[in-house]
Amino acid sequence: MSIEQIVAGCVVQIESIHTARERTVAATRVLVRQSANSIRAAHRGDFVTARHLLTLAAEVVAEINDATAGAPEVRYAGYTQDALKEYAEAHLVFAFLAGEEPPTAEMIGVEPAAYLNGLAEAASELRRAILDGLRRGEIERSERLLTIMDDVYSSLLTVDYPEAITGGLRRSTDALRTVLERTRGDVTAAIRQEQLTAAMKALEARLE
Repeated sequence: MSIEQIVAGCVVQIESIHTARERTVAATRVLVRQSANSIRAAHRGDFVTARHLLTLAAEVVAEINDATAGAPEVRYAGYTQDALKEYAEAHLVFAFLAGEEPPTAEMIGVEPAAYLNGLAEAASELRRAILDGLRRGEIERSERLLTIMDDVYSSLLTVDYPEAITGGLRRSTDALRTVLERTRGDVTAAIRQEQLTAAMKALEARLE
């Protein structure tokens, strides 16, 4: 076989990978946008829209799966895994806020590392819902969401593998810890304020 034939064979393979990359890059942009919009809808309590966007996002994931079949260089590239992480985050935020069981990585077709990083970011995202709830006086719901944050953090602490395998999960977990500590302080202050208000009302009732 001549050098020209050898090079031509390599070019055919590279062209296939390039095509897969072009398809995947375009799809990941759509996936990130749909995931972000789903999260925003879930925070608004518009779960119908959030679920619909997740359904559309699942179709994009199917496109990514098709585009990267036989192209692991593209499937495990950072931009692909980051988009799948955002997709996992959107699913988990929806489940947490809607009070549903969270899906597994297998159920939504996401690799474990991307899923776990998405889980960490979804738990951090609950801070926004908790603060919104506290402003509305929803102490009980805020406590429930805080418990979810705590459970996620405690579980992720047990995942002790090299960062190259977990996709930087330790950094995501450390970031979650910071958010969790701040949020716990906010919820504790709100509970104490509620208790103080109740005690003052009880005292006023007795004095009357």
